[in-house]
Amino acid sequence: MPPKTPVKQLTPGQHRVLAFIRRYINENNYAPSLAEIAAGVGIRSRGAVHRQVQVLAEAGSVILEPGRKRGIRLPEAIADDYSLPLLGRIAAGKPIEAIPGHDVINIAEFVLGEGRYALRVSGDSMMGVGILDGDTVIIRQQDYASSGDIVVALIDQQEVTLKRLQLHRHNMLELRPENPAMAPMVYSAERVTIQGVVVSQLRSY
Repeated sequence: MPPKTPVKQLTPGQHRVLAFIRRYINENNYAPSLAEIAAGVGIRSRGAVHRQVQVLAEAGSVILEPGRKRGIRLPEAIADDYSLPLLGRIAAGKPIEAIPGHDVINIAEFVLGEGRYALRVSGDSMMGVGILDGDTVIIRQQDYASSGDIVVALIDQQEVTLKRLQLHRHNMLELRPENPAMAPMVYSAERVTIQGVVVSQLRSY
């Protein structure tokens, strides 16, 4: 279902609520209650959470089912054609017993989504977190980020770079490469515009 209003019109608080709802549903296979959303995003008032959820529903980001305590669901925007059977787990350390599973994993959930786009990585500044030259990263378009996020940052309205964000006091921030051979870059916040946050990564072998 396409959103009724552009996602970019959501406030940072509404984005946090939506991210919490998505994460909760992915982890639990059912929706959070308003009380759980409030606790999860640090909002004291259930009424405020209710208003935030209503805005998300109006934007088409969630679907509300009246009369149900956990009556929030995500739009069925991703077809089953993008799913693969999840047959179990495999050890990357010590070998473990191979136990077949019977689930499916929706590949599109890692890639597709509202406000997302792809960028091809050039260079090795993020090799320490496994983002290599030639990889493709999936970006969620947004103009805010938290310390520790890997972001697309526009510097002085001229140069775009992919780095880990570290916020500092006195309106300063650091764009930190994940490569010990490269030095961090520190700027005043007004010189840097956040254009998105990395949410996934693609690589072919």
